[in-house]
Amino acid sequence: MAQEPSEAVQRLSAGVSEAEEGKNRAQATGIAEVGGEMKSILITGGSGFFGHHFARYCLEEGYERVCIYSRNEFNQFKMREEFKGDDRMRWFIGDTRDRDRLRRAMEGVEHVVHAAALKRIEASFYNPQEVVKTNVVGTMNAIEAAMDAGVRRFVLLSSDKAWKAVSIYGHSKAMAESLVLSANNMVGQFGPRFDVTRYGNVAGSTGSVIPTWRELLAAGHKTVPVSDPDCTRFWMTAKQACDLVLHALTDNSDTHLHIPWLPAFRLGDLAEAMGAEMDVKGLSQFEKKHEGMSDGMTSDMTTRMSVEELRKALLCLQ
Repeated sequence: MAQEPSEAVQRLSAGVSEAEEGKNRAQATGIAEVGGEMKSILITGGSGFFGHHFARYCLEEGYERVCIYSRNEFNQFKMREEFKGDDRMRWFIGDTRDRDRLRRAMEGVEHVVHAAALKRIEASFYNPQEVVKTNVVGTMNAIEAAMDAGVRRFVLLSSDKAWKAVSIYGHSKAMAESLVLSANNMVGQFGPRFDVTRYGNVAGSTGSVIPTWRELLAAGHKTVPVSDPDCTRFWMTAKQACDLVLHALTDNSDTHLHIPWLPAFRLGDLAEAMGAEMDVKGLSQFEKKHEGMSDGMTSDMTTRMSVEELRKALLCLQ
């Protein structure tokens, strides 16, 4: 008889606190409606890992128009082939550094999810000006375009790196959060509502630890690079990320910064779960041993996933 999963594994499917989980369920059937009208949505950085998942998620939830805005022509081409024949999809080649192009793309759009960002930690250290142009100025452009276009809801995807930031990327995300949250003070009662979701790397996302290690193992390597086996990181699936963003798009509470409950894992345990030996490198200047969402929510304090739980969770990412 199969063993019942632990509480940590059972709650992986929620991705938010138990109180928020109930609210999400109550809103699930009306996620694509505000005031009884079907919704249109634009996703910046929409041809990336999150945008790809979230676009399909929005179609399943009943959005009548899903607009993809990204500067990666090749990724957008591949995505267009996958969604070929679905007339609910719209496609825009554009950069968030171009406010006029953003404003044109947002015409007639009611919801905006701002996912576009430069997020490579080490690259951001050597190219800080480019990170500021995209992550900070690009966010400011998206905010102003949303105001001009009459968008009703705006959600920024942020990162746990924004909490007590130690990297250029983290500082840029902290600044983007401040811009979005303060925008609520600029629009008054009838302007767009601006919200932020803050969470860690999504398991299996492009460039994250799991696909990177899997590539090394598939190439015949027996060891994987590990900064510190005792480093802890949050675990979140793409479905959980989509749920959280959709919750932020429909929430009407006084909360504008949405932080999920998430379990965490040790890097050493992840390597063991993947059957890899470790090449310990030591922490770099860009890293923290433990990530955090807030003072009361750090990866060394939350529920810890066991090696066996990680093995089961990894099977879902195949």
